[in-house]
Amino acid sequence: MDAVPASVEHGPKQTGALLRILGVTFGIAVTLGSTIGIGILRTPGTVAGRLGNVHLVIATWMAGGLYALLGALAVAELATMLPQAGGWYVYARRALGEYAGFTIGWINWVSFCTASASIAIAIGDYTVRFVPGLSNRTTAIAVLLFFTVLHWLGVRLGSRAQEWMSFTTALGFVALVAACFADGRTTAMAEIGPGSSGPATLAALTTALAISFQSVIFTYDGWYGAIYFSEENTDPARHLPRSMIGAVLAIIGLYLLLNLALLHVLPLAQLAASRLAAADAAAVVFGARGGGVITALSVLSLLGVTNAAFMQTPRILYGMSRDGLFLRGAALVNARGTPTVALMVGTAVEILLVLAGDFEQLLATTAFFFVVMYGSGFISLFVLRFREPDLPRPFRAWGYPWTTLAVVVLSGVFVAGVIISDPANSIYALTAIAASYPLYLLVRRMRLRVQ
Repeated sequence: MDAVPASVEHGPKQTGALLRILGVTFGIAVTLGSTIGIGILRTPGTVAGRLGNVHLVIATWMAGGLYALLGALAVAELATMLPQAGGWYVYARRALGEYAGFTIGWINWVSFCTASASIAIAIGDYTVRFVPGLSNRTTAIAVLLFFTVLHWLGVRLGSRAQEWMSFTTALGFVALVAACFADGRTTAMAEIGPGSSGPATLAALTTALAISFQSVIFTYDGWYGAIYFSEENTDPARHLPRSMIGAVLAIIGLYLLLNLALLHVLPLAQLAASRLAAADAAAVVFGARGGGVITALSVLSLLGVTNAAFMQTPRILYGMSRDGLFLRGAALVNARGTPTVALMVGTAVEILLVLAGDFEQLLATTAFFFVVMYGSGFISLFVLRFREPDLPRPFRAWGYPWTTLAVVVLSGVFVAGVIISDPANSIYALTAIAASYPLYLLVRRMRLRVQ
């Protein structure tokens, strides 16, 4: 399947093609915005509680960062080789067939819709704290409608908003790290030492490491954020590897520094017992103002993640629709570069989820969906290297096949962590994936009727 060229910026009112106007800065911003969320404010305490050893804690965060970096190297080759809208769907369809592509696109789209609805509710919860008379559900719907209007107005406005939100959030985290290290009232790092109070047996340690690695990988999730905009990049062959690798390295550095900063002001035992480690650290550094600092940082990061999701989600549906795997109308794009029908379909589903109120089961299954998406991409790289060796590859994954094989092995650890920590929802996720086949057959039948 050849790449579909993007239109020039001044196209007709409904072009059916995306605008090629994005560059390195946006690629970095959307990767940062997709990744840095409230997970990094909570997860350090969870990981410390499971492992009970500072060296294992830091090693696990480094392993998660290595996974994200090696994954970015592999996916950068795919994205520059097939610079088309749709993300993981594009690679699975090319390498593994139409049904595999449909399944990956479907679960990716459902995961993003579910995450957007969940984040909107979280923003509503924070807002209610400041304005008690508001309803969190009403506020969540208002957030979803706000971002819908923002992106209806065009990719240029949405990308600028993403850059502002992402870089402001990153600077906020850097300021928190600096404030923790500047605090000289504690010597927590010196008190920790090399000792361990973690799992006593090898089996318990292995389980703790697998589950902790799963939590860390979730916190790094979003490292692939730029791939959804390959078709809109002015020079994907040069820009995508730079933005993806640069952003992932920045995230790794930030996450490691934040963990070290938390350990600087919080004894390991206190960090391990914390449900919101960053808030506890902020309370030590800023006193009574600490809660406000973390709340502001949380809301800002949530807005950045939501904005990124509102840009990514329609492009999955757009890519699938253009290939005849969803309603053809969802491939329509307005003159400002927004897939408008795909945007509205996603918003409608997200609002329904918010109104339903109880979609925790669906949200929990997305953990397994992410495993499947990652794996499909890495396997696609192996398949395409073997089956289509002459396909133009402006960027080649460094250290292939060993680096790609490493992320496949680490993905196995990720799968183990998901199954061990949440076997019931893993079964539900597999059932949902199997249910995609009848849906695929229905879509094919509808397509044949139209033809």
